[in-house]
Amino acid sequence: MKKGLRVLLTASISLSLLVLAGCGSSTTQGNADTNTKDKPLIVKFAHVTTADSPKGKAATKFGELLAEKTEGRVKVEVYPSSQLYGDKDELEALQAGNVQLIAPSATKLVGFNPAFQLVDMPFLFKNRESVIKFWDGDLGKKLLSSLDDKNMQGLAMWENGFKVFTSNKPLSKPEDFHGQKFRMQAGKVLEAQFKALGAGGATIPFGETYTALQQGTVDGQENTWNNIDTQKYEEVQKNLLVSNHGRIDYIVLTNKKWYSNLPEDIRQAFDEAMAEATAYERELAVELDKGSEDKLRNSGKFTVIELNEAERENYVQMMEDVYKEFEATVGKVLIDGVKGL
Repeated sequence: MKKGLRVLLTASISLSLLVLAGCGSSTTQGNADTNTKDKPLIVKFAHVTTADSPKGKAATKFGELLAEKTEGRVKVEVYPSSQLYGDKDELEALQAGNVQLIAPSATKLVGFNPAFQLVDMPFLFKNRESVIKFWDGDLGKKLLSSLDDKNMQGLAMWENGFKVFTSNKPLSKPEDFHGQKFRMQAGKVLEAQFKALGAGGATIPFGETYTALQQGTVDGQENTWNNIDTQKYEEVQKNLLVSNHGRIDYIVLTNKKWYSNLPEDIRQAFDEAMAEATAYERELAVELDKGSEDKLRNSGKFTVIELNEAERENYVQMMEDVYKEFEATVGKVLIDGVKGL
């Protein structure tokens, strides 16, 4: 072999080895030996609620659990209150790998998979037990994994709670909705819901809802007990219907590629910590919502209307056209699956 060719070949092999070495070192999470207590794997968890909300407390709890289970080899940095990313850009940031965990409202995922509109389907979930059975069962797990091709992996459902209606006008029967206008989140299902009730819907930002109610821009709104309490809607609303007609819940997501490249022992600890944090968050959410319900019921500022089984079934029948309209986009299998729980 000529000397020049031999030198060129040697240089080429050396360059190849350097490239391979560089590729291996760029993914420190792929080598368990590189993660130590002094040099931990950093995991960024960004969310939009406050640190003392059930979501915020559960995110912190998850970090504590994961650090404990990995003996400090993993450190979770939690960024609440949109400190890193807001509703509009957190999903893109997760896909790009700029953050490893987020927990958006399920309705924020409709653009990726319309089936997430399931949480908005009116009077579909009978009770909290059916909600938990769905998300922890095969159908829920299938829906959580439906974002894999978007480089996002659904890990768990974190609760907020059932929605109830409030209004300044009476809400004792379905006919009372006729002609009223309600504040709502954006969504075709919610538009169809109010249309079925003979009412109108107006998409108004959450932070502007109090003023809209106060000024009469809308007659009422739908929300969880805790949101109604913390936003002080009892100051500008007179009637409350305990409808439990829809859900506001969160989906915890991670970057699919990042998660798949975790060392097996760290991924196992990650999964265990997430399961425990999920149970913790759900318990907190129920406790907080029940506390707000008791407070509002005892305040005397609302006329609270309950639905008996027959009255609730009447609303369900009114929503049959909504179920049929969204069978193709949400999925008949999912809708029927929830009905059967």
